[in-house]
Amino acid sequence: MKKFTLFFSIAMLLLFLAACGNSDNENSTDNASSDKSSSEESKTISVKHELGTTDNVPVNPKKVVVFDFGTLDTLDKLGIEVTGLPQDNIPSYLEKYESDKYENVGSLKEPDFDKLAEIDPDLIIISGRQSQLYDQFTELAPTIYLGVDTTRYMDSFKENLDVIGKIFNKEDEIKTVLSTIEESIANLKEKAEASGKNSLIILANDDKISAYGPNSRFGIIHDVFGVTPVDPNIEASTHGNNVSFEYVLENDPDLLYVIDRGAVVGGESSAKQLVENKLMENTKAYKNDNIVYLNPDYWYLSGGGLESVQEMIDEIDASLK
Repeated sequence: MKKFTLFFSIAMLLLFLAACGNSDNENSTDNASSDKSSSEESKTISVKHELGTTDNVPVNPKKVVVFDFGTLDTLDKLGIEVTGLPQDNIPSYLEKYESDKYENVGSLKEPDFDKLAEIDPDLIIISGRQSQLYDQFTELAPTIYLGVDTTRYMDSFKENLDVIGKIFNKEDEIKTVLSTIEESIANLKEKAEASGKNSLIILANDDKISAYGPNSRFGIIHDVFGVTPVDPNIEASTHGNNVSFEYVLENDPDLLYVIDRGAVVGGESSAKQLVENKLMENTKAYKNDNIVYLNPDYWYLSGGGLESVQEMIDEIDASLK
């Protein structure tokens, strides 16, 4: 009987010690998990961009304000939520961001700094239209510039994606989508070269037109996609070169690409009525039904996004019939 009692006591002691060990392990695991979560939330990186270097950019920021629709396009494609954005002139395919769910932070050129202060964002992303206000943004939150440099479109595009991938831990997803884009571009360049066609890009704005060539705002058509410019001497410019319809007729491109500014800024499309006039009826582009109206949402408002760049590729590809 004494032996049985001794054996039972030892067994109970071992069970007690084991239970204490498990409890310590669980507490240790919980603490480690908590420490890891806390570490991830507090992790920051430095981001070098066109306007300088921004330190203390949080990884996976909770409250993000975006002033660049190309970046908004990319974040939307990646399933990353934003807190605020300018709600005027949002591209139609991103119209969900017009909802009251998102804070309206003014316009692209006139940010609402009071609203920004109220939001107290973790990160602000800007581009060209807000660049002169950079210092004011930095007083409120870490601010980075992610506009696309059109003189080196794809390199700049990839650099911006690399920054977004590191901030939001989306490197793998970006790599997958970018691979598809690069394959599409390679195929388009072959098609453009084989077509032997030249082209001219114009922006229709009310009753005026501006021409764009290589290294310009829309020069990706020539520089990256490989479509030959009918006039390689157009001065590179963000706003384009003011030209006449006589200029278009004189150069007589095989393809005429038209971007209608009025359709996205004024809400009314007038480009077709402006462009397809009596003089233009004498051009090859008109006679061969090769006046191509590009979607201004992608080309004018949100260029440089993961979705918009693919759509731009697809539009030019379709024009080379």
